[in-house]
Amino acid sequence: MQDALALSEQERAEIAVRLIESLDMGPEGEAGEVEAAWAADIERRCAALDAGTTGRTDWEKVRCQIKAEILRK
Repeated sequence: MQDALALSEQERAEIAVRLIESLDMGPEGEAGEVEAAWAADIERRCAALDAGTTGRTDWEKVRCQIKAEILRK
């Protein structure tokens, strides 16, 4: 685990995609449409981060926004 955490962000993202795909394999060993869509979205988001066309948001800030939204309902 320590070795994996020491990898670059891009390398960790690639490993995460592969791990998720391995969990979502269908009976024939192929990822379904939903899994393929998730993988494509992850790749798109990673590419946007690498290109600098999107920013990052601190998890605590996002968590507080989600909590505030839930409490408003």
